[in-house]
Amino acid sequence: MSLAILFGMACTVFLTSLLSGVFGMAGGLILLWILLFLMPVGTAIAVHGVIQMVSNGSRAWFSRHYIDFSILGILCIGLAISAAVLLVLDYTPNIVVVSIAIGLMPILVWLPVQRLHLDASRPSHALVCGLVAGALTVGVGVSGPTIDIFFIRTTMDRRTVIATKAATQLVSHATKVVFYWNAASALPQADWIAIALAAPIAILGTRAGNGILQRMTDVGFRAWTRWIVTGVGAVYLLQGLQHVVG
Repeated sequence: MSLAILFGMACTVFLTSLLSGVFGMAGGLILLWILLFLMPVGTAIAVHGVIQMVSNGSRAWFSRHYIDFSILGILCIGLAISAAVLLVLDYTPNIVVVSIAIGLMPILVWLPVQRLHLDASRPSHALVCGLVAGALTVGVGVSGPTIDIFFIRTTMDRRTVIATKAATQLVSHATKVVFYWNAASALPQADWIAIALAAPIAILGTRAGNGILQRMTDVGFRAWTRWIVTGVGAVYLLQGLQHVVG
């Protein structure tokens, strides 16, 4: 990996981690999109998982006092069930499915959630959230918008939302790294060294984003989250459709 690519990855990791530090998910979507240009799908998802483990893990640590561990535990049960099912089915991802699935995800943040009464603080809803989010995280690499619809209308403030989601995503990204380990192991050692050097930069980006989050209002947080995720999703959807047409 050249010095220019290494520098580019470091900048990308910092900026996407900063974005995730503020909004909880948009940065991860952008980072995966870039990795899909550089690597095979399974490898890109695994590498994305490694970097996002650092980013989400640091975000969870910085906001650890706000994590709701009762919600986290139930979410993780659902995630484990979904991963086990995909493992039994011997699931293998492809770029078209990944791009279109992620491209359609932003629809979820525009659903009339008030009528659905989705609330992650309710055990049954948390379990469903874990099942769906687990299937998407392992299946296409990300699940941010899915998790968000179970949190964005709750009575929890933005800090509890970000902290609990970060802890959930830490576990889910670790799961997908294990799931795609064989694909990731094919990556050259030089590339892994570059990733190892870039990953800690995610902590700096997350810390900077966390500072912005503390100064943002709950209303601003929810509004900006929707529009940013929608924009990123549109890019994914166009990419997927181009592969289909091509």
